[in-house]
Amino acid sequence: MADIAVRPRWSTLPGAIRSVSTLRRYPVFPILVLLIVLVIPSIFASLIAPYDPLEQDLVNRLAPPAWMGGTLLTKTVVERVERREDRQTQIPIASAIQLREGTAVGEVLSLKPDLAVGDEIQIVDMVEGTWSHPFGTDKLGRDLLSRIIHGARVSLIISLIVIALSGAIGITLGLMAGFYGGWVDYAISRLIDTVIALPAILVALVLVVVFHPGMPILIGVIVGSLWAQYARMVRGEALSLSQQDFVARARVAGCSDVRIMLRYILPNLFNSLVVLATLQVGYVIIIESSLSFLGLGIPPPEPTWGNIVADGRDIIIQTAWWISLFPGVAIMLTVLSMNLLGDWLRDKLDPKLRQL
Repeated sequence: MADIAVRPRWSTLPGAIRSVSTLRRYPVFPILVLLIVLVIPSIFASLIAPYDPLEQDLVNRLAPPAWMGGTLLTKTVVERVERREDRQTQIPIASAIQLREGTAVGEVLSLKPDLAVGDEIQIVDMVEGTWSHPFGTDKLGRDLLSRIIHGARVSLIISLIVIALSGAIGITLGLMAGFYGGWVDYAISRLIDTVIALPAILVALVLVVVFHPGMPILIGVIVGSLWAQYARMVRGEALSLSQQDFVARARVAGCSDVRIMLRYILPNLFNSLVVLATLQVGYVIIIESSLSFLGLGIPPPEPTWGNIVADGRDIIIQTAWWISLFPGVAIMLTVLSMNLLGDWLRDKLDPKLRQL
């Protein structure tokens, strides 16, 4: 009698190696990133955000991240500061006599009575970060971590609404074009070509001039440019499927056109639609962030990742680089994870790729 092979337990070294090898077949890293950066913050934003994203605290404005310590800056006392000279290394004597070494700029404390031109003083150029604001604060003292968490909710809501609407429109028109053919296919195909040729940002500029910017306009612009991609893909596959034998049998059995499209053709498109929708989540987030960055999306003070990046663009080179960096990293991680997840789904759902 042949021996039955027993798999090693995961607590042993061979079992642990086998478990790691099994996990590598699945997109563990993209799923974890999406859960941490997008899904969990979107669902539990009100519970995990440490502050109200709209709460202002001007006393703590432009506070650096928690791991950054205060920095000292040495300035030379001069009689006056010319307009084109470097203000980071010189300070007028009238302002210097109001400071003392190791204090923040603006504190009215005398340095020493015999201060003279040419003396060097050290003042605090940047305050020390605290864990009460882990990612720092913006120009109005709003907690950056809280704004990024609430911005994830906006990005997820917009992505779900856009993909649902654009998918419904694109699938409907694509099925009609691929199933009926003829002048219906010609008209829908020309409409698809026209929509794909129009840049989304240019259309958004025109609509913002006519209407007030907001979420409905933003969703309308993205849906108007995204449905054509669904329609083009569905049309191509519907043209092929409508010539199959099971469709001919359904016609002979007396099934209506709507029943054939919904019951026999659409289920065969499910795998491709899932992959496309997964990949489009990252595209929607990029478009929403770009339009919000340009002031064409959701208007401030509503926190979105694009708005937060735009808040820090004026002072990113000076001191507050963290305002634009952290939401930009959130956008990058989300888009990258969605693309990796979409590639994995394509390989798993496509029978031709699954056999490789």
